[in-house]
Amino acid sequence: MEQKDKIYVAGHTGLVGSSIMRRLRAKGYTNIVTHTRLELDLLSQNKVLQFFEKERPQHVFLAAAKVGGILANDTYPAEFIYENLTIQTNIIHAAHKTGVSKLLFLGSSCIYPRECPQPIKEEYLLTGPLEKTNEAYAVAKIAGLKMCEYYNKQYHTKFFSVMPTNLYGPGDNFDPETSHLIPALIRKFHEAKEQNIPSVTLWGTGTPRREPMYVDDCTDACIFLMETYEDHQYNIINIGIGKDYTIQEMAEIIKGIIGYTGSIEWDPSKPDGTPRKLLDTGRLSSCGWSPSWDLDAGIKETYAWFCSHYRR
Repeated sequence: MEQKDKIYVAGHTGLVGSSIMRRLRAKGYTNIVTHTRLELDLLSQNKVLQFFEKERPQHVFLAAAKVGGILANDTYPAEFIYENLTIQTNIIHAAHKTGVSKLLFLGSSCIYPRECPQPIKEEYLLTGPLEKTNEAYAVAKIAGLKMCEYYNKQYHTKFFSVMPTNLYGPGDNFDPETSHLIPALIRKFHEAKEQNIPSVTLWGTGTPRREPMYVDDCTDACIFLMETYEDHQYNIINIGIGKDYTIQEMAEIIKGIIGYTGSIEWDPSKPDGTPRKLLDTGRLSSCGWSPSWDLDAGIKETYAWFCSHYRR
């Protein structure tokens, strides 16, 4: 991937997409194509193909997706499977039809079985049942990575998939109904502090373990892989930090950074989700990449961004 090459970032306004834009520009890439939802409906096969035929990007970062936390996934499974299947199918097929050199498909660690050996290796895919609360999203992502694999096999494309762990950072979704764990905790503790609420109630038991990754670390890994990926390498590559925390530990860290002095109550009647999701990042490490952000620094940057954009 050369700095003069035309690059299409699908989903450029989202958490990962906006980070990819920041990192590409910081590295000197300037020939970047983006379209908002109003400008390009990714659910329309014809419009997506017309866009690719007109722009002819050489490289594609496929970060566009319908995403959300446990509540959103469990409430709207039909939307999660339909929109994600449609978006990724349209883009991957159009990329093949117009001769895209490389495509990176952004998946998720939820593709792996619920009861998976830890740390999770890429080869554990499809070896057991998925977590029910996000099964629709996971099935769509599995279909996307398999589509990349099969297009490589049949058409000799260079399409590959990355499976990041739990991401957070500037530009995250802090909506209480649809956000993921860390942005949800940041908003809860911030509002509790502002309103002098004596305690905050969180879902589940606090015992499940998660591997939080600052989004700029993830996108640095994605760009690194796009710059170095060649034929006959892995179809799937995990992206993570190699360390996990209990949800309770993360809640206490966020509480401390925000300066909330109340107590935390746990509601075990609510779902915990997958017990543990720690990724094996041996493949990524063997390629020569390692993360640079620790959790405290990442939370502080994310909270600063939230405070500058928050509107109650």
